[in-house]
Amino acid sequence: MSTTNSMNRRNWLKTTALFTGGLTMLPPAISRLQAAPVAPVASNSTAYANDFAIGPKLPANLKARLFANENPFGPSPNAKKAIMDSMLTSYQYPIMMIPELEAKICAHEGITADMLMISSGSSPLLLGTAVSLLRDGGNVVTAETTYDDLPTRCEKVNAKWIKVPLTKDYTHDLDAMEKAITPDTKLVYVCNPNNPTGTIVDKDKLKAFCERVSQKTTVFVDEAYIDYLPDADDTTLMSSVKKGHNIIVARTFSKVYGLAGLRIGYIVAQPATIAKMQPHTACSWAVLSAPAISGALASYQDKPYIQETVKKTAESRQFLYDTLKAEGYSYIPSHTNFVMFPLKMDGERFTEEMMKRGVGLRNWKMNDQHWCRISIGRMDEMQAFAAAFKELS
Repeated sequence: MSTTNSMNRRNWLKTTALFTGGLTMLPPAISRLQAAPVAPVASNSTAYANDFAIGPKLPANLKARLFANENPFGPSPNAKKAIMDSMLTSYQYPIMMIPELEAKICAHEGITADMLMISSGSSPLLLGTAVSLLRDGGNVVTAETTYDDLPTRCEKVNAKWIKVPLTKDYTHDLDAMEKAITPDTKLVYVCNPNNPTGTIVDKDKLKAFCERVSQKTTVFVDEAYIDYLPDADDTTLMSSVKKGHNIIVARTFSKVYGLAGLRIGYIVAQPATIAKMQPHTACSWAVLSAPAISGALASYQDKPYIQETVKKTAESRQFLYDTLKAEGYSYIPSHTNFVMFPLKMDGERFTEEMMKRGVGLRNWKMNDQHWCRISIGRMDEMQAFAAAFKELS
């Protein structure tokens, strides 16, 4: 191949990648973000950038996949059927399907279409938020420890990350977070329920905090796990967005809906915020698959299915609590499909030893203590955890 042809091919691939990613313009900060290698982040918590390193280490005899906060009970029967049926026409781009899902979400939430953005999971939405709000600098305020995908992306576009310690019961310290806001703060991020601690913030206090702070800067509320709460409709910040506050609410089909492998999620915000994010967010039919949209359409607000999933999750979680207590371990009471508990050995060694026994877990270091975060699995997976855990505890 000639040098000229090789260069043309590289240019074509580069151009194609830009269109595929949905980014029409790449200022220097975004170029660095796209090119930056995935690397550990210096923090008091384990970086989510390392998630994909776990794959090659999985043993062939994996008995319990408890490291990814997935719904181990799978999609609803309606979703499975819709996904299979969609394969018949999956040779077509899903151009006409997205408006149908938009209409369904808008009708349920009581919002207009210009307040909604759907994408292939949360990741493109988090990237779009970081780029559109912080590419010119500033800072993002979050709790520590929390889900660090968004603030890590903000750092990669040269924003500063201000971390505020959790309270003694491992919840967001909203008062301290508000005090940490500066004139340069472009974003305040709240994950509720919080990952990895599984804790929640008092809903009235959170709503007051978000509505007050949003008068100064944008507030991003990540509600990935809100469907596990018995009072999700009262806890969500959707009503605050509808009242006109500068708040972004993120939802995903990856958790309770069981569609993590299909990649689909959405945000709700003010029309001006959505418009600002669109040039920097992959959010069209070019990045969404027909099976993902079909599964989302079929399972969205499927209350019986959600209730059954939450019930099974609670049963497995109680089994975990009983197992930990029987072995003399404490834990952080969780409102989600995962639980954190303090370890009595080095976290990396613990997860390695458990993996040797066919149980995949995550470890953290928080407040100078080694912790394990265990995603809630099916009962057979929890029993596999218990058997392996008793050999080490």
